[in-house]
Amino acid sequence: MRVTVLFYRVRDRDDAHAVVGSEVIEAESRTIAIRDARLLARTLSMPQCADEMSLSDPDGAVFYTENLREPDK
Repeated sequence: MRVTVLFYRVRDRDDAHAVVGSEVIEAESRTIAIRDARLLARTLSMPQCADEMSLSDPDGAVFYTENLREPDK
């Protein structure tokens, strides 16, 4: 399946989202797509570190989102 992965920065005061990276990947399942997207979040060269990511199918329907921010310590 073809999956579009978008990486965002999120502004806390108004929840504005700005795309800082995107990739189209091929994966055998949604589980594998999520795994591959998490790997991209750590390895993809982006102008800023992403706060969130979303995965969507070829029709543009988002089927997964994840907060990439580290939890507060």
